[in-house]
Amino acid sequence: MTSVQNPMASTWRGTDRKTWSWQHFILERADNWHNDNKEFPVFKKTDKLRWFSQLSVNRWILTHAAWPVAIHAAWNYYLASEYGRMPHIFVFEYAFKHLALHNLPVTDVLDRCGFLDGDKQSRDKVPDVGINKVFASIYSIVAVRSALTVSLSYRKNDPIALSPWILAEIFLYPIIVDFFFYIYHRATHEIDGLWKYHRTHHLTKHPNPLLSSYADVEQEVIEMAVVPFLTFLTMKAFGFPMGFFDWWLCQSYVLCAEAFGHSGIRAMMTAPGPAGSFLKVLGCELVLEDHDLHHRQGWRTSGNYGKATRLWDRIFGTCLGRIEAKWDNVDYDNKLKMSWF
Repeated sequence: MTSVQNPMASTWRGTDRKTWSWQHFILERADNWHNDNKEFPVFKKTDKLRWFSQLSVNRWILTHAAWPVAIHAAWNYYLASEYGRMPHIFVFEYAFKHLALHNLPVTDVLDRCGFLDGDKQSRDKVPDVGINKVFASIYSIVAVRSALTVSLSYRKNDPIALSPWILAEIFLYPIIVDFFFYIYHRATHEIDGLWKYHRTHHLTKHPNPLLSSYADVEQEVIEMAVVPFLTFLTMKAFGFPMGFFDWWLCQSYVLCAEAFGHSGIRAMMTAPGPAGSFLKVLGCELVLEDHDLHHRQGWRTSGNYGKATRLWDRIFGTCLGRIEAKWDNVDYDNKLKMSWF
């Protein structure tokens, strides 16, 4: 079930299921993007891209950010006097897992739009040699982020409500998180000795959402804890409340942007959130192709280091030229929409 020659070889779905571990079964259930018996449409680079409805994406994020808050509210109302923070960590850990593993119900969308660079290469699947690593990386990142959010910002007596500053927080959070991410990400590509901590993530040249956190431990620690923590401190230093529910919603938007950025969907869509339209005016918006192009590059030859915007790439001159996702190559008359659930 392993391949020495190709570290991204994925043949395990065709093997005897009796040889599978429990991680195999969970990843098979989570990966509804790559049906081995299904062919997705293939387009030329010059064919127009469908426009992905921002309204439907924002609606989906808000819907799936709301249900754990409802559970949290009910739990607090009936059981708050008996339990501490741990139940809330578990609730929001499950919610993060849902956003990460069962994210983006777009199978029907793929039937119509296919994948970027699909005329040259199919999308990578979870590799034979990476079953345990992919599983562990996904669950560790959601566990650490949920624990960090609850530990730093949850207060039992705080009202279950968003602050009046929530729109400003959602606007600025991806820009600030991208600043810290850009610094560390570019450093791993350009500073001798750091590439070894990032090269595993670049084994996938055409990733899917399950490979978003396919990386070595050092990279996982920075992305799951250090970058969010520094962003939280910066937002607080700027005077924003960043209460528990505010931070939860901000991270929900960023997590979805990460998953979309590793999806390879052949569609035009900017990163979700209120900052997208403003950044587009400045030429600093992030679209689905941007991070996809980054993955096709390697050490010292890359660009598009941001994961939520292209602001810092634009400022520091590391934007890569788009191939398919050009604004004059968009079919605005045929919108793609994400379902509610």
